[in-house]
This record gives sequence, structure tokens and C-alpha cells, in this order.
Amino acid sequence: MKEKKRVYEALVDGAMEGLTDEALYDFVKARCPKATSKKIVRASLLALMDPHLRDRNILDVIYALAIKHRLDDGVLDDGEDEEPDERAQPSPAANQNMPQLS
Repeated sequence: MKEKKRVYEALVDGAMEGLTDEALYDFVKARCPKATSKKIVRASLLALMDPHLRDRNILDVIYALAIKHRLDDGVLDDGEDEEPDERAQPSPAANQNMPQLS
């Protein structure tokens, strides 16, 4: 949690200084070199849920950064074990009572 809080603080500080997009991302990476895109996205969501943070411009900048990096392939393929899509392979029991078509 401590790492996420430091990333959160860097995000808010950078956004308050007027940084956006890649400049904000670079600012966060400079202050928190171990921060991954995934950690930055999670810290962004923490910032968006903070009731004390009310400046619309800052929230918009943080939101845009979170969306951009969430959709980035690097975040989706960062080595986390995700559950495979169960719909892709039907279970054998689902086809047990189905008549075979020739």
C-alpha cells in the first residue's frame, strides 16, 4: 500500500503542476522508478475515488492517464495470472446431451 500511496502522491503532484499524458507518466516514473503501468493505473483509480480531490482538471488528467495505460498492451500482459476465458472452450458436460450432426 505504501508504494501505491507514493505513486498516488506523484500523480496528484504532477497533475497539479499542469503535467499531462506522457509528461505526467514520466514525472511519476522519475519519482517512483519501480512503478509499473499497472501500479500507476491502480493509483489513478485511488485518486479518482478520493473525496478530497475535487479539481475537475486534475481528475480528468489522471483519468486520461489511467485509461491510456489500462488499454496499453503492456498492462494487460504484465505477467499476472488471469483466468482463461472459460467461454472459449465449452466443457465436455455441456455437449453430452447434444445430438451429433452429420
